[in-house]
Amino acid sequence: MPSRKAPTVRQRRLGAEMRKMRERTGLSLTEAAAMLGTDRTTVSNIESGRFGVSTDRVRAWATHYGCSDAAYIDALAEMARERINGWWEDYRGEFTSDPLDLAELEHHAVGLRSVEIMHIPGLLQTEDYARAVFTETVPPPSPTRQRRLLSHRLKRRDVLDRVDQPRCVFLIHEAALRMTYGGSAVARSQLGHLLEQSDRDNVIIRAIPFAAGGFPHASSSAHYLYGPVSQLDTVQTDTATGSRFLDAETSLENWRVALDRTEERSLDPEKTRDFIRTIALQV
Repeated sequence: MPSRKAPTVRQRRLGAEMRKMRERTGLSLTEAAAMLGTDRTTVSNIESGRFGVSTDRVRAWATHYGCSDAAYIDALAEMARERINGWWEDYRGEFTSDPLDLAELEHHAVGLRSVEIMHIPGLLQTEDYARAVFTETVPPPSPTRQRRLLSHRLKRRDVLDRVDQPRCVFLIHEAALRMTYGGSAVARSQLGHLLEQSDRDNVIIRAIPFAAGGFPHASSSAHYLYGPVSQLDTVQTDTATGSRFLDAETSLENWRVALDRTEERSLDPEKTRDFIRTIALQV
């Protein structure tokens, strides 16, 4: 059984779901281990993500725990089957785990919905815009570090070109659309790129104008990443010191409601394109 020194958010999530299945039965670690024919430490290590778990074991434990949700079990088994070393692993040791975990979650998401207040969403940023954003980092990155940050940011965009393209809804506040990172020329180019991306079949861009007034979590940007079943959705929010990854049922439900309300206050896609064109003439 492979051990993991530093499990990713996705690996920890699989373990956490195995724990939830056990807890729904009312079994303690010791009781579950006895029923499953293993030891308490093994169960604990799998539930924490420190140990990998096979597809067969996921299905066997789900049967022992009396879980009857076939779609949920299939999704967990698929998570256990996936042992790819994605492109983001090339940055491990250079970056903190947060951007790598986000890239992995985006890679596996069947869809996503994001709200951005002060920046254009990373998946829609041009190279010049992203470079200008990274230049504002304190302390500023070295030229080598900036190149690595840029390559990671641009590589993330490839998820939009997957064969099984995720459906992506981007809610972008007017403040982000009007911020001139890199100067007027870079800002206009970035706005033009948004218009191009809005023509994709799997991309919906909706602007939140100042005139829309308040909306939930107005001070916080967030990614809502849809899993193959709703129980495996994840929310990523930005903080001053990094990212938070939320997957508790209450958190997911609250964020779904918040994003629904925010989307209701946003312009529809066609009006958004007109809105972006108007701003591009003003920057």
